Amino acid sequence: MNELPRAATWFAASPRGARLARRLAVRRMEDWGHPAASDATCAVALVVGELAANAVAHGRVPGRGFSLRLTLDAAAGLVRIEVADAASVKRPPAVPSAPHPGSESGRGLLLVDALTVRWGSAPRHPVGKTVWAEVSV
Repeated sequence: MNELPRAATWFAASPRGARLARRLAVRRMEDWGHPAASDATCAVALVVGELAANAVAHGRVPGRGFSLRLTLDAAAGLVRIEVADAASVKRPPAVPSAPHPGSESGRGLLLVDALTVRWGSAPRHPVGKTVWAEVSV
């Protein structure tokens, strides 16, 4: 059985950690043959950026970071993104809602929903949750 190409790294639960996660995703996509300016890489970068920012803003537990895992399934034409954090209580809604028109935030999951084939979340054992998304490549 052939192993799917993947990358996994831990980051500090900080804005810098979220930026580094997005940069890693772009580099990995380039390694997998998708140029930085390609639609696939831009979609993966945006989704990673949103999920990492949410892990920092809503999933932060003192002393704990978040992890990013990317898996390329070339046969299926998908990149699976998994962002895991230590907060079990705050899970994203199954269907994102539109924010108030004047609001300066609250559109991240709408972007994730628009850019992915599917996404969701699952409990992570022994603690926390994983938010995952699949992007067509």
